[in-house]
Amino acid sequence: MNDIVTIKGLKYGLQLTFAKGASFDDVQANLLNKLESGDSFFIRGTTVFVPKGYFAEDQNEALRRMFHRHGMLFSTELKRPNLAPPSCDTVKTPAQKSKAKVEDAQKMMVINRTIRGGQEVKANCSVLICGNVNPGAQIIAGGSIDIRGTCRGFVHAGAFGDKTACVVADRLMPAQIRIADLIARAPDEDVKASQAERAMIRNNMIIFEPVAR
Repeated sequence: MNDIVTIKGLKYGLQLTFAKGASFDDVQANLLNKLESGDSFFIRGTTVFVPKGYFAEDQNEALRRMFHRHGMLFSTELKRPNLAPPSCDTVKTPAQKSKAKVEDAQKMMVINRTIRGGQEVKANCSVLICGNVNPGAQIIAGGSIDIRGTCRGFVHAGAFGDKTACVVADRLMPAQIRIADLIARAPDEDVKASQAERAMIRNNMIIFEPVAR
């Protein structure tokens, strides 16, 4: 019997395909088994692509959470590199610059320390911080921001205009949060210490919701 999940390595991530007739529960269980077994394909910071429209939105969300827990990104938008032949003109067009920014945002920078007040992290890609973001610290990312700790600083995800970016933290209490061109502050009500939260754009506004780690 063929494997339920087939993995194809791409220059810019991993593309997943699934056995015909496999249920979502079978796919999720098979992927979790691969992740927990230390499958060499699944390296932290890798973007995993699933065909758009293959699963329902809530199922995609479950997969997104699962990959996030293992330090990986999830996407249903397969971004291919520019295969056009090289040109003598080295000046990039606006479309080429935009494409480069999108491809950068699919990567991930991993920082294994607390970001202290006065420190700043800037990245074209997504950022995973295994530590706190203290008051007065700034994190600016072209993609999403995942903080395995408490966030009390300034965070800006989707800095190039990516409205699908999000900010996740074990405790999300930023002085200010930006996603693309929208700005918000964390809700006044304090969340439970054990409850992680995510900020994302929905209906053209930033909303906060609890997430499972």
